[in-house]
Amino acid sequence: MAFDELEAEVSLLISQMENQPEDRHEIYLVIREKLNEMRAFGLPLPEDLVAFEKALEAEFAAEKGD
Repeated sequence: MAFDELEAEVSLLISQMENQPEDRHEIYLVIREKLNEMRAFGLPLPEDLVAFEKALEAEFAAEKGD
């Protein structure tokens, strides 16, 4: 899959997350999967998305700890 296609999919997922916050965890998992695909192909990762992924991981970990 081309980098542009992956980037477009991730952008779409972020938009969905903003519009459907109740599905936030499911969308996070898909974003994580797409970033892992990019990693597997050796594609450059957008730093803002990597930071976003880490922030969501921390958020869900904190929710689990509650």
